[in-house]
Order: sequence, then C-alpha cells, then structure tokens
Amino acid sequence: MKKIIFIILTCFTLSCNTKSDKELQEVNLYSQRHYSVDEKQYENFEKKTGIKVNVVKANADELIERLKNEGTNSPADLFVTVDAGKLYNARKAGVLQKIISEKVNDNVREELRDPDEYWAPITYRSRVIVYSNERVKKEDLTTYEDLASPKWKNKLLVRSSSNAYNQALMSSLVANLGIEATEKWSSAVVNNFARDPKGSDRDQVKAIAAGQGDIAIVNSYYIGLLLSSDKEEELNAGNSVSVFFPNQGENERGSHINISAIGLTKNSPNKKNAIKLIEYLTSEEAQEVYVNNSYEYPANPSVDPSQIVKNWGEFKIDKLNLNALGEYRSDAIKIFDRTGWK
Repeated sequence: MKKIIFIILTCFTLSCNTKSDKELQEVNLYSQRHYSVDEKQYENFEKKTGIKVNVVKANADELIERLKNEGTNSPADLFVTVDAGKLYNARKAGVLQKIISEKVNDNVREELRDPDEYWAPITYRSRVIVYSNERVKKEDLTTYEDLASPKWKNKLLVRSSSNAYNQALMSSLVANLGIEATEKWSSAVVNNFARDPKGSDRDQVKAIAAGQGDIAIVNSYYIGLLLSSDKEEELNAGNSVSVFFPNQGENERGSHINISAIGLTKNSPNKKNAIKLIEYLTSEEAQEVYVNNSYEYPANPSVDPSQIVKNWGEFKIDKLNLNALGEYRSDAIKIFDRTGWK
C-alpha cells in the first residue's frame, strides 16, 4: 500500500514539475507593434534564455478589450503598445499589474517611467517638424504653436486625426496649454493644411519631396527609416527634408515625445518570464538592436541613438508625465472634431 502511495505521489510530483517546466519555457505577448526588429529581439531572447515568445498582434484598443473579456483565463503575459495613452487606458481598464523589478528601473531613463510602475518604456520617439531643404529655412521654424501662423497657409502636411500619434500630440498640448488655447491652435492649423490629411508619416515626407507642401508633422524614426531604405523613392524623400525639434528655447517645455512601452498583464500566467523579457528588452544589448534597426530613441540612457539619428543633434524633451497622453485623450479627440481636423 505504501509503495502504491509513493508511486502515485511520485507521478503527481513529476506531473507538476513537467507543467512548471513548460510554463517556464514561454511568454505570451499581445502587441500593437508592427516592426520587423521585434521578431529579431524575441529570437535573441529565446536563444539566450530558452523561453519561447508567442505574439498576438492587433490594434491596442482591440487587445485591451480582449484582455478584459478573457479575464483570469487570459493567456497574455504582456501588453505592448506604441502610445502611452493606450497604456493609460489599459490600466484604467484594470488589465495591468505593477512591474516590480529593480533591474528595469535601473535600465530606463527616470523621466520616461510610469511613476506608478504599471508599464515600462522600451523606446521613445519625438513628434517632430520636417521641412523642405529647398523651400524652408530652419530659422523660420520655432514651436508647435507657431504652426498656427498664417505664414504656413497651404504648406502644412499631416496625417488624419484618427492617428494615435496626432492624438497624443494634441493631448500634450491640452495638458500644457489648456483646452481653449489648444482648440484655437487646432483651428488655425487646419486652415494651414496643404491638403486634406491622408496617408502615413512617410507619405507626408514624400509629399514634401513632390512639392505638395513644405513642412510636415511626423514621428522622428520614420526619417531614419527613409534614410536607411534601399528604395530610391524613399531615400530621395528622406534626403529632401531636415528634422526640426520644436519648443527648444530656454523657457520652452521641449519637444513632445511618446513611447513604445510594455505592461505586465493582471492575470499573467508566466509572470517571471514576462519580467525577464522586460528586463531583456530594456537592457543595453537589446536597446542597441532597437536603435540600429527601428531608429527609435533608446529608453536606456547607457545606449546612444543610431548615427543617423545622432546627426539631427540632441534635443530637450517635454517632461510631461506621459500618462497625461491618455488622461487628456478624450479632450483632444473632441478638439479634432470641433475644429474640422479630418
């Protein structure tokens, strides 16, 4: 009888260990990111740790809704997005938990962190102004606010108001200037459009190259991607413009930034593995891969940007708490609607 009990207990223990070992060998991501560099990072992490990274891709709102619906049955360990506002929404939806890791805190710039530790930045980017090398002088540009000036009538290119990058910029303006001033700004900016908003950030740069406008609002890393492209049209477009960081004056707040960041899901079934992956993605090794492939800025202060990005010079960032990009999002969307920004 004792022998039978021992065998049963042994089998049970082995079964549990097998399950535990299996859990230790994977981590599941719900990701909004669509960059090829990510696959390279996950492959490197798997080679280094033996932990397989499984990825489900969709837009951020869909992924948040999925996490809510799945509840405690969710297989997701991590939620990855390209907008701090979406992480703010995820936290409000109750689908994230705090990331407790000294290593992560040591790895990333303090001004980029969530003060409440519900997400960690992977990279950041600035929403910059790019201008035609042929038709615009650098000294003509100053601030985001100046884009409302009549001197830019029929010269400004930008994508639609449904884009999260524009929504984040508008949210930052609401946070810094207030609703009334931001709405006045938006109305004037709409009057300066060279055409109705359409296309991607790359398309705005191509439109400058084609003479359809003189300046555009774009994410910084798209210029790096154009300048490193093996497609002649994209390379020519990238070389036709220069990068300008707005609001750099002594008493000005700095250029708007947004982050690509990662949150730990509330019901993560592989929490230890999830934190290991966050620690890896914020490490110097992984950050070097990001900056030299996606041309984003590193969240880790020990890593330099790529040479292409360095060539634009250093800039002062707006140190607004990045959660404000979610907190003021509904106000920003209402301003877009009221001012006719399509």
